[in-house]
Amino acid sequence: MIESKSLSYRIIDAAVYGALFVLALIAAIPFLYIIAGSFAAPDEYLNKTFLLFPTQFSWEAYTFIFSSGTFVSSLLISIYITVVGTAVNLFFTVTMAYPLARRDLRHRRAILLGVLFTMLFSGGIIPLFLVIKGVGLLDSLWSLMLPVAISPFYLIILKNFFQQLPDGIEESAKIDGCNELQTLFRIVLPLSLPAIATFSLFYAVMHWNTFFHAIMFINDSTKWPIQVLLRQVVIISSGVFESTGGNDVVPPGQTIKMAVIVVSTIPIMLVYPFLQKHFAQGVLLGSVKG
Repeated sequence: MIESKSLSYRIIDAAVYGALFVLALIAAIPFLYIIAGSFAAPDEYLNKTFLLFPTQFSWEAYTFIFSSGTFVSSLLISIYITVVGTAVNLFFTVTMAYPLARRDLRHRRAILLGVLFTMLFSGGIIPLFLVIKGVGLLDSLWSLMLPVAISPFYLIILKNFFQQLPDGIEESAKIDGCNELQTLFRIVLPLSLPAIATFSLFYAVMHWNTFFHAIMFINDSTKWPIQVLLRQVVIISSGVFESTGGNDVVPPGQTIKMAVIVVSTIPIMLVYPFLQKHFAQGVLLGSVKG
């Protein structure tokens, strides 16, 4: 009976792993197609309807996009927005979530209701544009970071996580002479690394993929992030590039699109391995208690 049960479990496990492998392969095919198309020689790409493993490798598409100062500057702008914007998000989210985790905070319930209200309702696109214009942030990179400085959802989760920390930790810190800020930065934050790492990844992905706000608030093409430039590449192919850097032969528009997608995706994917050990533990922190 035990042997037959063990055999049935093995069969089920094999079926589950096989199904997961097939699903993972299906999900990976579009990525493989884009990567293969970006490295394929122009003739091979144009002559084949579906390409996963190019036989003739070519760097023409990557040479072309990196020869343009427009692409390089957009990539640097996206990196700047991601790094600075994530730092701004973490600073404001942490410094607001920590006081709200204190049950003795005055008007705590009213503030929390205000936070919940922003999750359900917003002023709309036109009022947001008027506010950004009124404070003089049009064509400024800060217009892509300050309006999303705090995510109400992440704020509530982080607040719940801070509430789960033992009260004795803060009491011990006060006995040692720490004030509130010292307790936060020296005691609470080191214990909250899984949650901080998780929200850092979420915020970084949000800033890296910023698109709609950039179209609304940035009119200067020299300040476009990579996602807006990618939109222009998709619409008008390689016409968005002002110069070819002296290249006489321009690669096909499709290979340029794929090369831009690969280059714009790799940086944010490289961040994940450094946060992976905290991600699985931190993604559900603070989601149990209210």
